[in-house]
Amino acid sequence: MSEQIQDRLGAPPRGRTRVLDVLLSSADPVDAASVAERLHLHVTTARFHLERLTAAGVVVRSAENPVRRGRPRVLYSAATRRGDDGVHAELVNVLALALTTSGADAASTARRAGHGWGGTYGEPDAVEPVGNLVAMLDGMGFSPEHETSPAAILLRSCPFRHAVRQHPDIICSVHRGLIEQRLAGTGIRPRLEPFVETDLCLIALEDTP
Repeated sequence: MSEQIQDRLGAPPRGRTRVLDVLLSSADPVDAASVAERLHLHVTTARFHLERLTAAGVVVRSAENPVRRGRPRVLYSAATRRGDDGVHAELVNVLALALTTSGADAASTARRAGHGWGGTYGEPDAVEPVGNLVAMLDGMGFSPEHETSPAAILLRSCPFRHAVRQHPDIICSVHRGLIEQRLAGTGIRPRLEPFVETDLCLIALEDTP
């Protein structure tokens, strides 16, 4: 891993992404204490993530206008608002490049990261596991379509399409891990088949033997 990427990454992707999500969903700049409270982190950990995101160029740091004596609070905001691809694309590219150049089994590491990402959505739905997965993928921007014969989910859009062009193995492995985690223990085994057509990926849904 290059020293520049190591310096910009500095910690596991999951914590960094959660901090960025707080900033993307906040209408106003927030300080490290606010981020720590929302994510149940120590304020030092939150500040560390915020500073790394600032170094990566996806977060902007500013000083609060002082209303009393003393040092003004340091505030943080996303470089752009949710709905724009720029922030997430930049972060995903940095993380993917770090994995690719680390010398480790990048695809397996990315797949495990996907498992962890899926876990942030709670336990898999035992009653409607496929419907729950489709709803989650729709909220992420994959434009899923559930087919029953044969059982499959068609993904007609990819919110990470720019990063996929540069790091297809890494990004698809993350998605594979995410999908596997959301159907774990449900009796359904998903098989992600990326780019069966130019703008179409397929999740085949098979019964667990």
